[in-house]
Amino acid sequence: MQKLLSYPLTILFFIFFGLALVIFHPIQWFCLKVFGYNAHRESVAVLNWFLMRCTNVLGTRYRFENAHKIPTDRPLIIVSNHQSMYDIPPIIWHMRKHHPKFVSKIELGRGIPSVSFNLRHGGSALIDRKDSKQSIQELRKLGAYIEKHNRSAVIFPEGTRSRTGVPKRFHATGLKILMKNAPSALIVPISINNSWKLLRFGKFPMGLGSYLWFKVHEPFENNGDFDELIAKAEHQITAGVLVKK
Repeated sequence: MQKLLSYPLTILFFIFFGLALVIFHPIQWFCLKVFGYNAHRESVAVLNWFLMRCTNVLGTRYRFENAHKIPTDRPLIIVSNHQSMYDIPPIIWHMRKHHPKFVSKIELGRGIPSVSFNLRHGGSALIDRKDSKQSIQELRKLGAYIEKHNRSAVIFPEGTRSRTGVPKRFHATGLKILMKNAPSALIVPISINNSWKLLRFGKFPMGLGSYLWFKVHEPFENNGDFDELIAKAEHQITAGVLVKK
């Protein structure tokens, strides 16, 4: 019954979601070209607030739990598990004062209104998974960028999203490169729950009534022992993922 009901609601969701992306594309362009970086950043944050509201059509609810006073005057490396593309808007909105930039696959840099523009012009790293040299170079640039400007890099070390919510093993290379090139960055682990349920039936129709819960764990310093730091982040994140059918 839920899947049957999800068909018309998914169509309505896609209409609203697509309209938000199309409307904010020229807004982003205007903000960046006329008013500069800060106006563009604010327009991206507002866009992602609207994208979250679009998912409310599906009965989606959000909880973003952050009990920590995370400084805004130093770089951050935000590390998280990955369950769907809908992980991203809540992180952008709730962590907006930290200027989040993403490690994303290069294919997303073209063809998607608003999303591709922000990835190309907002400071994110677009990596080619088939070209390790290019990927390493982009990650180095992102690390140096957040170190210089006191911004944050968001990375999903699993590489690909979990379709069942069960965390996959972390790949350490990207994180190590970011840590090495942003040595003063604070490590901020985040556990994501239930985002995968939006895609429980696949891309169409969408899942209904999902309760997305984001938990920010206590940040910790980069002491230079990358293997230890990555193991610690992975433990905190996976311990905070509660997989329920």
